[in-house]
Amino acid sequence: MAEKEELDKKIEEVHENANQEQVKTEEAILVDQLCEGLETYKNKKTNVFISALIAGLEIGFSFLLLAILHHLLKGKVSKDLLFPLLAFAYPVGFIIVVLGKSILFTEQTSLLTLPVLHKRRSVKELLQLWGIVILGNLLGGYIFAFLGGHIGLSLEIITIESIEEIAHHVSKSGPLLTLGSAIFAGWLMAVLSWLLSSSRDTISRIVIIYLITFTVGFAGFHHSIVGNIEVFAGLIFTHKVSISDYLGFQGLALLGNAIGGVVFVAGLRYRAFASNF
Repeated sequence: MAEKEELDKKIEEVHENANQEQVKTEEAILVDQLCEGLETYKNKKTNVFISALIAGLEIGFSFLLLAILHHLLKGKVSKDLLFPLLAFAYPVGFIIVVLGKSILFTEQTSLLTLPVLHKRRSVKELLQLWGIVILGNLLGGYIFAFLGGHIGLSLEIITIESIEEIAHHVSKSGPLLTLGSAIFAGWLMAVLSWLLSSSRDTISRIVIIYLITFTVGFAGFHHSIVGNIEVFAGLIFTHKVSISDYLGFQGLALLGNAIGGVVFVAGLRYRAFASNF
């Protein structure tokens, strides 16, 4: 109990001093993340769901740009270069979502876990909130995949072939590789949330978002929310993706992203902070 009180006192002290510091310390960033996570728990569930739905819709612009570029570059660059080049457009949806403060699951994994590690919220509350965020993100993605796909095809800025090849590229890996890749993506997205807490101006935030999400796209790591749109579009517009392909990918990507954010960022960084008390 004394340890807990001492830790709470330290958190309050760091939070009070954080705004006066030009460069945030690791402690200040962690406290910022903890406080932001607690604020999300206080929001009405309806508001959380709507924000998550918006994020699921907005991040679809990453998919749409990938499909447009794939259509434009297909046959003009080698197969080995095609998907690495598409990664330059991958961050656009993330920039819209993160700067717009919509709730994205992979950015929230560590944020929402910190209050649980600090014993301010329960595991049950964490899972309930995750469920709401995931549902909103996925539903927004389904809507964008359907509308964006139809509009893109009608405008002839994307093709069925592009949708099919993107879906195959994302879902072709085996279960263990998909899980491991998703862990790395979740890790990077939680690091993104951490780095944004240390940045104050918009330009710096855009650069951070771009670099981290470009890395996810360039490396081909599996992101559960963008990947949801990519594979679901393949399911509804092509005959190459089955419902079992979609469900298998989506389940592993969500699990891996959660593990990456919780274990490698929230767990380790909180443990490093709390071990001083």
